[in-house]
Amino acid sequence: MSTQKKLNTLTLVEAIKLLKSKSVSHAELYRDTHEAIADTNGSLNIYLALDNEAVAKAESRLDTPLAGVPIAVKDNFLTMGFRTTASSRVLEGYLPQYESTVTSRMEKAGGVIVGKTNMDAWAHGSSTETSDFGVTRNPRNPAHLPGGSSGGSAAAVAADLCIAAIGSETAGSIRQPSAWCGSVGVKPTYGRASRYGVVAMGSSLDCPGPMGKSVEDCALLLNHIAGPDPKDATTANTAPPDFTKDLAKGIKGLRVGMCYIDHPKLKGTAIEAAVKKTAQVFERLGATVEPVSLSSQLKKGKILTPDYSIGLYTVVQRSEVSSNLARYDGLRYGHDRSYFGAEAKRRIMLGTFTLTKGYADRYYTHAQKVRSLYIKNYTDLFSMYDVLISPTSPGYAQLLGATKDNPMFGELEDLLLEPSSVAGLPGVSVPCGREGKTNLYLGLTILASHWQEEVMLRAAYAYEQETEWNSWRNNG
Repeated sequence: MSTQKKLNTLTLVEAIKLLKSKSVSHAELYRDTHEAIADTNGSLNIYLALDNEAVAKAESRLDTPLAGVPIAVKDNFLTMGFRTTASSRVLEGYLPQYESTVTSRMEKAGGVIVGKTNMDAWAHGSSTETSDFGVTRNPRNPAHLPGGSSGGSAAAVAADLCIAAIGSETAGSIRQPSAWCGSVGVKPTYGRASRYGVVAMGSSLDCPGPMGKSVEDCALLLNHIAGPDPKDATTANTAPPDFTKDLAKGIKGLRVGMCYIDHPKLKGTAIEAAVKKTAQVFERLGATVEPVSLSSQLKKGKILTPDYSIGLYTVVQRSEVSSNLARYDGLRYGHDRSYFGAEAKRRIMLGTFTLTKGYADRYYTHAQKVRSLYIKNYTDLFSMYDVLISPTSPGYAQLLGATKDNPMFGELEDLLLEPSSVAGLPGVSVPCGREGKTNLYLGLTILASHWQEEVMLRAAYAYEQETEWNSWRNNG
């Protein structure tokens, strides 16, 4: 390791190795991390709160798997005695009385919450511009958005203000900001990681997951936050595998389906070209790649257009938002409902309407039927392919202010991710391109069938090792 390399730029695997060998100390690691936070957090607006006791906690965790590394946590995970606001004024100053399962497991494994990161308020958005505490800027280019709703966590990773991070995804909220910030983000299978203690948005969709500087980092962190939880009946009953075990196994013989590049919105774009180049990489590594054509109807061997998922996701998510935000009436939590932002109010009203007697069958029930079509479509495709690859986002990170007067911004930016999210599938986004002039990144999403995170991560790791796009791997 170069003596000039700041310790906050280490990957999770590197940091653990150096701490355990006592080549570096917690004091040195946290000094560099806190110096970076002091230098850039004011301009990027990534952290909403920092734990002043983080270094002391870290020093007692050296002999744990995560060795006391500083980890950023999205501000919708309840952290006992440590403010949690979901970036909404409704919960300003709120101190939870219990801990989320994910953060509890992460800390038990030896991770330390260095701070809570900014997000779209209540996770409503894909930009971090709906936060009641100001927009977060993209560290790769501060004139641009970091994505969302886990924009603060993705930005913390990209700016090296942590070693790894935790986010949550409902339909793109881990993968899309990871793509825009040039980092790695993993959405596990729905039910792989517990939702207990996560401020609920869309209960049939919400999914906690790791965000990091490499595929290996995310696989390692997922090892420690996944698993059954008696406090969350939607978690799987079986213990998860070791997601790091077969990372380097290679992908020779893997069957890969390439999706969405024939979508009209993508033709002639940088992301279309980037994904076509990824196919060449997979083939060079011994996989077989076939294009999967779009279809407006459910047909064997074709992928259902993602366009239908916009209405489907909008109806299902808004309906669940209406139900989940009903508890915030000012009596039990924080301030009254007048503190809700404009986006939360829009979603509550639309969700309430779609659940109203006489309209529920027309909208909500119909949306669930369309959801079942996407599930059937993926079941068919995964009988033919081991993984599916596609763009994470239609393009590069958009400029600050792009969400103004655009109430469907998130749904349009997450168009390519919503189908897999409503189907509950696991997905990982890895960098697959960079524009030199703007320093903005493109992301590749790799999907696998339910509970098949291992093959998905193996494919992502092989691609990452073979390409130049991971800035930590290639500038270390």
